[in-house]
Amino acid sequence: MNLNASRPLTLLELADPGLPGFESYSPFCLKAHRALKYAGLSYACVRADNPAAHRPHSPTGQVPVLLVGAEAVPDSTDILARIEQLAPGRIARSPEALLWEELADTSVNGFLVAARWADDRNWPATRAAFFHAMPAPVRAVVPALLRRKQVGKLVARDVWRAGPEACWRRFGALLDQLDARAPEHGFWLSGPLSVADLALFSQLHSLRTPLTPWQGAEVDRRPRLSAWLGRVDAATRTVSVPLRAAS
Repeated sequence: MNLNASRPLTLLELADPGLPGFESYSPFCLKAHRALKYAGLSYACVRADNPAAHRPHSPTGQVPVLLVGAEAVPDSTDILARIEQLAPGRIARSPEALLWEELADTSVNGFLVAARWADDRNWPATRAAFFHAMPAPVRAVVPALLRRKQVGKLVARDVWRAGPEACWRRFGALLDQLDARAPEHGFWLSGPLSVADLALFSQLHSLRTPLTPWQGAEVDRRPRLSAWLGRVDAATRTVSVPLRAAS
């Protein structure tokens, strides 16, 4: 039985990457998918190659956007808060969990963006995956322009300012710190799965696609971190037993 049938849920997001275990190339869309599944909420998807296609429901033209009936909830952080209202108590949202979510969505995400857009080893695969639907004349020009813009943002964020060697040295140090902090059992914080698990998982798991093989291997060779990622993946991959949904 769909407990949210009176207000159907629709996730507006990007095209399906066609990779088992990865609902989206966007870590923020992946975060929303896994939160909805773990909360036991049935939902539909509307996908588009360009996030601007969802602009009528998103002032920034970014994804994901969750439609709760006619109500549009943009931004993955706000979506997780709305999911907590729909399935109270299912996903923990303590102050500490929210701090980890912020670190994932900013610091960890910076390395994911750098891996895809700035790392010369990965750019050909990223370009092919993200821009294959473009007409050839446009594809010959636009991806390079967008890449230059993204790298400029990474420099401004101090992710790429000192160049690739410094970036990946800092990336390795961050993974070492996360590996040392990762729990041997259970989820990131003591108790149930929280927004910390969903946010950290979505960014780190997104590094494990074929777009970024070196970075994914770096994640997987940290044993505690990799084992925790496996537990979160198993817990959130399919829709769980639904809880009572708020109207």
